[in-house]
Amino acid sequence: MRSVLSTLAAAALIVVPLRAQTADSLISRYLRTIGGLDHIEAVQTLRRVGKVIGGGGFEAVVVQENKRPNKVREEFTIVGMTQITAYDGQNGWKISPFQGKKDAEALSEDELRGMVEEADFDEPLVNWQQKGNKVEYMGPDQFEGTDVYKVRATLPNGDSYTYFLDTDYCVPIKVEVRRTIRGAEQSYESVLGNYKQVNGWYLPFSYESRSIGGSEGSKVTLDSIEANVPIDDSRFERPAAPGAPAQAPGGAKPAPDGRRAGNNTSDAPPARFRLPTTATAGGSER
Repeated sequence: MRSVLSTLAAAALIVVPLRAQTADSLISRYLRTIGGLDHIEAVQTLRRVGKVIGGGGFEAVVVQENKRPNKVREEFTIVGMTQITAYDGQNGWKISPFQGKKDAEALSEDELRGMVEEADFDEPLVNWQQKGNKVEYMGPDQFEGTDVYKVRATLPNGDSYTYFLDTDYCVPIKVEVRRTIRGAEQSYESVLGNYKQVNGWYLPFSYESRSIGGSEGSKVTLDSIEANVPIDDSRFERPAAPGAPAQAPGGAKPAPDGRRAGNNTSDAPPARFRLPTTATAGGSER
């Protein structure tokens, strides 16, 4: 990652004493390092393709498609079967062949919460004010011997994302997510690495995720990320069951803030790193 980002980071670097850092200044520096808002907002669709290696050593193919402003579709393929989970901006649905189900069904309220966060095209630090997020600088720290700045983003529903930003380049090398589901806190961590430029925007190509304090997780390594590829809206819409009329609007709904409504209560990692409940997702390379 250091060799890939060195040119951009040198241009974006602002030398400020640790005590003088603020959340605003660190987020601004982060955005400049990864390409700037102009490049980020110029991307209208993303298709990520790669593989996940999970607990026990199983391997699966993963595909994630995102389309602005808030559509997402995820596919998880193993032993010839593909699980699909999607959100079309209003409704979430899934097809779960691993549970013997071939027809689409609505996501539960808990599952939908994770998909709505997954549908945030940019992630919580980008345009955080417009999204109603709150950010705060948590101070300096270290992660695996690397000096980092910690910045926390708290979403309107109370979920929090703590970013460990490398002090040299101000890009996330780790993210901790905490959320409360029916009164019980759940926490996850994802280590990010292997940043590469996609249409002028530097994105991580590897994640390694697990529950905080857990000993077993899984690793995602992306083979490709394509930007601005044609993705039809129908990819995100729930298909009708064979012989059934088209689905009427319904299913679980986002919370009144228009963005959140519940989340998968399994050990699956958080938004942007989440996979079906049959496995956890992630990967790392720095």
